[in-house]
Amino acid sequence: MEDSGGLDGRLLVLLACLAWRVGESEKLSPLAPGPRALSEKETFLVLSLHNKLRSKVQPPAANMQKLEWSEELAQLAVARVATCLEGPSPPSAPQLGWSEALLPVGAGGFVELLERWFAEGRRYDYGAARCAGSATCRHYTQLVWATAGRLGCGRQMCTGSRGRSQAFACAYSPGGNWELDGAPIAPYQHGPWCSLCTAGLSGCFKSWDHSGGLCEVPRNPCRMSCRNGAHLNVSSCQCVCAPGYTGRFCQVRCSVRCLHGKFRQEECSCLCDAGYGGAECGTRVPFPFHACDVRIDGDCFTISPEADTYYGAKAKCQEKGAMLAQIRSQKVQDILAFYLSRLESSNRVMDTDFDTRNFWIGLTYKTSKASFRWDTGEPSAFTSFAFGQPDNQGFGNCVEMQAAAAFNWNDQRCKTRNRYICQFAQEHISRWQRDP
Repeated sequence: MEDSGGLDGRLLVLLACLAWRVGESEKLSPLAPGPRALSEKETFLVLSLHNKLRSKVQPPAANMQKLEWSEELAQLAVARVATCLEGPSPPSAPQLGWSEALLPVGAGGFVELLERWFAEGRRYDYGAARCAGSATCRHYTQLVWATAGRLGCGRQMCTGSRGRSQAFACAYSPGGNWELDGAPIAPYQHGPWCSLCTAGLSGCFKSWDHSGGLCEVPRNPCRMSCRNGAHLNVSSCQCVCAPGYTGRFCQVRCSVRCLHGKFRQEECSCLCDAGYGGAECGTRVPFPFHACDVRIDGDCFTISPEADTYYGAKAKCQEKGAMLAQIRSQKVQDILAFYLSRLESSNRVMDTDFDTRNFWIGLTYKTSKASFRWDTGEPSAFTSFAFGQPDNQGFGNCVEMQAAAAFNWNDQRCKTRNRYICQFAQEHISRWQRDP
């Protein structure tokens, strides 16, 4: 079986032949309307019905692919029906298979025709790979040929010596109805639905009534869409946002102005310069503003008496001219863990509205960087994750100091309400205004 990704030279020759037949058919049927492609509604109907019927074969198919619509094949089908099916059918090729019919007006449309083709399967003996008696099952076997992945159909009103009729044609790629040493082969392999989907087929598509299943090659393997004109990087399954937007799907319009700080596109937030705070770093932070709970090598750490989500905690630290704590050494980790363990026993928590006994620090997992990063944007060279962590439990990508693990780190859902640790670096402290 050859690659069906595009039309090769032989198909282009076939298209030219069909175009010639169009001209001949205009001489035979001058009253027939000109050829046209199916409407968007008809295309959806024909494709959906094909896939629904393919997912209902008996015995069940283990390798039945889901069909996708091909405009290239549809053009070939339109050219074929424009001849009103005069002359022999186009020859099948490894790249192409055909099913066609010429029916009187009033005999129905594509729905009735496809159901008629599928009904041929009642006379098909799967074990012998043959149709019973002298009946034909070639429409059925082509319709349910498992390795066919693309479909294009056309329909044309025809007027001839026998009155008005409709010409139908469907082209399938790759084709089907093959033989081995003169004997036909079965159109699909029997087995549980989707059990033989190859590694390149990344899913099992279920029809609306959940009957059967089709091996699916999704156009969007990430199964996600980016908004507001963003580009989806399929290799990393990440959205590349247009200017002014942020969020995982670029769904958030970002209009933050950083008056005295650095703008963080990924989070639509500001990293304030020393001595400034607030959401847009427009507030000058006076001194003295607070007392340090823990001072380590000149840095000042304060423990919140209340709880908040990760981003709520980050905003509250920033309002004070601080940031969520950045633990960059074992020394800082050990001292803070010791202090928090004593804090737990003294029960200094003023706000009981929190989910855990844990504390947020300023570390999150950035999908665009595929790594944990501090809120300053720098990677975390030092880590103190608890055993078995991070495990992305609950799709967590924010980091907490976990009481149950001696205040080693755990990745947690960002909307969890924890207490938090704010940090004032030496650079910030040196710029505090010593106002009375």
